[in-house]
Amino acid sequence: MLIKTLPVGHFETNCYVVTDENTLECAVIDPGAEANTILGYIEDNKLKCTAVMLTHAHFDHIGALEDVLAETGAALYVNRKEEGGSVPGFGSFKAPEGAVFYGEGDTVKVGSLEFKVMETPGHTPGGVTLVCGDAIFSGDTLFRGSCGRTDFPGGDMKLELQSLKRIAALEGDYDVYPGHDLSTRLSIERAYNPYMRHAIEHM
Repeated sequence: MLIKTLPVGHFETNCYVVTDENTLECAVIDPGAEANTILGYIEDNKLKCTAVMLTHAHFDHIGALEDVLAETGAALYVNRKEEGGSVPGFGSFKAPEGAVFYGEGDTVKVGSLEFKVMETPGHTPGGVTLVCGDAIFSGDTLFRGSCGRTDFPGGDMKLELQSLKRIAALEGDYDVYPGHDLSTRLSIERAYNPYMRHAIEHM
């Protein structure tokens, strides 16, 4: 599995291109902006994008969605609870026709890679965390040393903490790839992230 991190847009949202190195099939996670950057990486490396997956549908995670879908013909996966969600001043999300709505326990296959879906609401009602091999794509649920804000419409800090506790309870250790900022390790977040520690001890 090859993971390419592309920080895109004004908010430097981490778009991830995750590739099965044997088949060159790839998934794009959270195409937030700069479609040319994302598509250029796919083209330069002769990849075939078969899935676009959203951890959630805030504007800074979907800015390049339409162009990436149009150019690749990939299937879109998103949690149905994200429909109608918004950040004030940036409109609301409506899934395009043909979108696949995924939820807790679902699996998306890309080549030999399998992405398992965990529903992790809190930052948004339909936020998900994607687990693939020893990697976690946590969107805006879990950050290095922090967690997603919950003051936007649909946010809920109690649900956010419950989601952090669920992630912390995963067996073993994982590389964590968040929606913004640097990657981290789950073992480090269990030990030092104040939000995750609170969730573990009190939720």
